[in-house]
Amino acid sequence: MVTQEQRKRQLAREKFLRQQQRRTASRRKARARNAVIASVLGVIVVGSLALYTTGVLKDDDKTNAAAETTPSPSPSAVKDPCEKPAEGAVKTQTWKKEPAVTIDKSAKYAMKLATTCGDIDIALKASAAPHTVNSFSFLAGKGYFDHTKCHRLTTNGIFVLQCGDPTGTGSGGPGYTIPDENLKDASLKANVYPAGTVAMANTGQPGSGGSQFFLVFEDSQLPPSYTPFGTVSESGMAVLKKIAAAGENTGAGDGAPNATVVIDKATVTKS
Repeated sequence: MVTQEQRKRQLAREKFLRQQQRRTASRRKARARNAVIASVLGVIVVGSLALYTTGVLKDDDKTNAAAETTPSPSPSAVKDPCEKPAEGAVKTQTWKKEPAVTIDKSAKYAMKLATTCGDIDIALKASAAPHTVNSFSFLAGKGYFDHTKCHRLTTNGIFVLQCGDPTGTGSGGPGYTIPDENLKDASLKANVYPAGTVAMANTGQPGSGGSQFFLVFEDSQLPPSYTPFGTVSESGMAVLKKIAAAGENTGAGDGAPNATVVIDKATVTKS
């Protein structure tokens, strides 16, 4: 029997495919009229921001005008490169307000995501994004990320793995929001988030970050609206590449990863 949630996801996928078909037809007409490619690209890049805003599939527009979608391998044809998740339950606790900033802004902090696909080590930018790093230190200490799935992989136009939602739906959060920070980071050049960047997802509104974040596994063009607060280690990038190589479950470049990516344990340490 198909559950209500499965039916909702099926309808969301069907809606996305219809949107993609309409946009593909529109692009072909635009090319026939000799439309200016640069302007089309600009519109599509702006449209693609929905990937990191609500995290809700039903309203996302995930096509890219620079190239046709490269389908990911179908789930049935992909061997899951990851291990079985550790035993344990996702915590559902939320908080009414952002925790007080107690980290040492002059110290070095690191976050380790012990995932079913391998460890992802991240150097955190405490001095440049103290609210964000403090929030992650707080949430990790509460076990908030433990046993949670990374719910979205994008392999078309922008190249990211999105995690940090205990509900696994793309709409969950800790109950509070944190301010945007470090939007003029030196690493963000020409509206590109370089491979290895770890940044906050948001709703599209200022100061709307919660717990969801994305890890960039290839340079991705995005406006500087998403707090960059960490950098993935070389070994962590190898893990991300492995996850990306397995593709996602829609075959359209945006969906749940075929790899079973579960954060068994998240820790933030000071050195």
